[in-house]
Amino acid sequence: MAFGSFSSHLPLLLGLLSLLFLPTAIGIRVLCSSISDDYIPLFRQAPAFRNSDSCASHKKPNNHVHFAMTLDENYIRGTMAVVLSILQHSTCPQNLFFHFLCLHIQPNISSNIKSAFPYLNFDVYYFDSTRVQGKISKSIRQALDQPLNYARIYLSETLPQDVHRVIYLDSDIIVVDDIAKLYEVDMQDKVVAAPEYCHANFTHYFTDDFWKDPIFSRTFQGRAPCYFNTGVVVVDVDKWRKGRYTGKVEEWMIIQKKRRIYDLGSLPPILLVLAGDIKAVDHRWNQHGLGGDNFEGNCRALHPGPISLLHWSGKGKPWLRLHSRKPCNIDHLWTPYDLYRSTRVALEE
Repeated sequence: MAFGSFSSHLPLLLGLLSLLFLPTAIGIRVLCSSISDDYIPLFRQAPAFRNSDSCASHKKPNNHVHFAMTLDENYIRGTMAVVLSILQHSTCPQNLFFHFLCLHIQPNISSNIKSAFPYLNFDVYYFDSTRVQGKISKSIRQALDQPLNYARIYLSETLPQDVHRVIYLDSDIIVVDDIAKLYEVDMQDKVVAAPEYCHANFTHYFTDDFWKDPIFSRTFQGRAPCYFNTGVVVVDVDKWRKGRYTGKVEEWMIIQKKRRIYDLGSLPPILLVLAGDIKAVDHRWNQHGLGGDNFEGNCRALHPGPISLLHWSGKGKPWLRLHSRKPCNIDHLWTPYDLYRSTRVALEE
């Protein structure tokens, strides 16, 4: 379902999606990434989604569309909403395959996800936080300093060898179009595809010390670097692995520990390696910045133009603002995909 004029479809969207959550609620216990015993989120079971007649066989791995996401205590509610939105708008939902990365895998994590999405194709992987030990420097936001925020850099080492392309997604998004369109983009020999934002002041992503250093300032020589958001990227896993891009990003992380050349988390070192050398895709695939600043109560409006993906990047997450009963208007577009039911102290086994 493509949204050529998003606002005109909004009332219909909210009305139709509200009908999806009539099935009996099923509580699931999600155990991944240090989820404490006093915080057990319960989620409703999602509806089943089937392929249309035009889809290739979902039983053949070559027909799969791959996604990588992280599972984290603070974002699990968002992750569930992302998955539901992707399934609901996909022409071939049975061909989708999700790869979830987390810090601590409990034995029953797979069965718990299966309770919410009985027909979902997925695997859960342990992300070894020692890979970034000593490489993470303090940023302006604590959330950006967490090891899982760097997992996207290590996809080529984590995913199976037969996964050649993957879409990495943050947990604060909603997809309102068939995401296979993004997956099938012509990469034109580039290792990453994403929307570029060349109107942004690129110099702001690095410190004055970086630009004053004669060696560092030549980093982008021969490139026309533009900002791109690493929360929605298509990655050619084979090219990433062959080009040893993980090591290239790590080199900048090590330099950052010594010289302090940027203030954000995992974004700047990726920009240092890839900015100006990616496949640019339509901005409709990352309507970002919707999180605004929840500490000051700032709300963001939608940018003009067609929308395929909404991204609550920034400090304000829709589930937190809704829980505090101080939502922005834009947060109500996220609500129909929320499978959250309640939180309990304990569940009977």
